[in-house]
Amino acid sequence: MRRLGIALFGLLFCLAAHAGVQPGDAPPDALGTTQDGKTVSVSSLHGKVVVVSFWATWCGYCMKELPILAGLQTLATERGLPLQVVTINHEEDRQTYVRTVRALRPRLPGLLMTWDRDGTLGKPYGTDKGIPVMVMLHRDGTVAHVHVGYGEDMLDSLVAEINALLAEPAPPAVAVASG
Repeated sequence: MRRLGIALFGLLFCLAAHAGVQPGDAPPDALGTTQDGKTVSVSSLHGKVVVVSFWATWCGYCMKELPILAGLQTLATERGLPLQVVTINHEEDRQTYVRTVRALRPRLPGLLMTWDRDGTLGKPYGTDKGIPVMVMLHRDGTVAHVHVGYGEDMLDSLVAEINALLAEPAPPAVAVASG
């Protein structure tokens, strides 16, 4: 029994080590810059369920996850569902990011692919401890779920979480200040 308690404590400690933003939190607004220089932010996606995934070309699990996310995005777009997947390249040089996005774009349509050159965007999400990290946001922009790691055994639960988020009512419109 004592071993089980120690193992559970160790597991909780490991999970806490990855803890950054937590469900219910308002995440940082910045979600990176696209290949063509467009800035993407949580606030610009208000009203949509947002799935944010941090990835790198050297991360095998990340590269397995990207086509799955693209499939979800394509299905949501075809059905007119308010979902946007944002994939953020983590700490790779600009040339690698641009070359990879150009190669992947035809096979991964609909994904917003952005860049986090030095890891500052990902740090609040725990990417300084490792990737992949996936964060799902409610339509009001607050954190719903945080997942560290990826496995195909997670797919059913990820889809169920996204479907539950899509079933939530739309948040009130955000007033835009005129200047």
